[in-house]
Amino acid sequence: MTVTPRNLVETPTGPAALIWHEAADPRGVLALGHGAGGGTESPDLAALAASLPALGWTVALVEQPWRVAGKRIAPAPRTLDAAWIALWPAVAERQPGRPVVAGGRSAGARVACRTAAATGAAAVLALSFPLHPPGRPEKSRAEELAGVEVPLLVVQGGRDTFGRPGEFPPGTELVEVPAADHGLKVPASAEVDGPRALGEAVYQVAAWLDRVLPG
Repeated sequence: MTVTPRNLVETPTGPAALIWHEAADPRGVLALGHGAGGGTESPDLAALAASLPALGWTVALVEQPWRVAGKRIAPAPRTLDAAWIALWPAVAERQPGRPVVAGGRSAGARVACRTAAATGAAAVLALSFPLHPPGRPEKSRAEELAGVEVPLLVVQGGRDTFGRPGEFPPGTELVEVPAADHGLKVPASAEVDGPRALGEAVYQVAAWLDRVLPG
């Protein structure tokens, strides 16, 4: 795997940053956005970036413009979406002719879902999808999942207060990380420790990619 320094891509709301983790013999690209409360250093994004290139998937960790600018609060969804759509050509053109999968965690997962049609993403990976605000199941965001017309995989913690696995609409393809919270962290008392639980989730993501985008 080759890791390149982050390069900046202009968007209507300022420069976004791409950090490339390149596969030696690429099958495709997975672009991963971060959440509203953190950046590309989150453990789940880092684990995918470290593991998937060896399996033929180049990973682009995407830092949204607001984060690049040092701001602490994410902008409105339409602003996030506009930046993601604007930076997409830089992702898609990295390996012409290869499929490009959109993904992200939490707010980044929502962006990937909402923009899948506009970008032409081959599939969508939603990590810790915030199905509803904590304690407000009536404020469902299930329509964002329903709007995805390409293969979709949700990776969700078993005790995620933004939506536990059993709350997702029937038919949602979902990998549960047992006992994990919204950050996909597991408590010390869990039967499986954090690195092992996250490693199993990465394995399931890789198997899904092999199945929906064989090649």
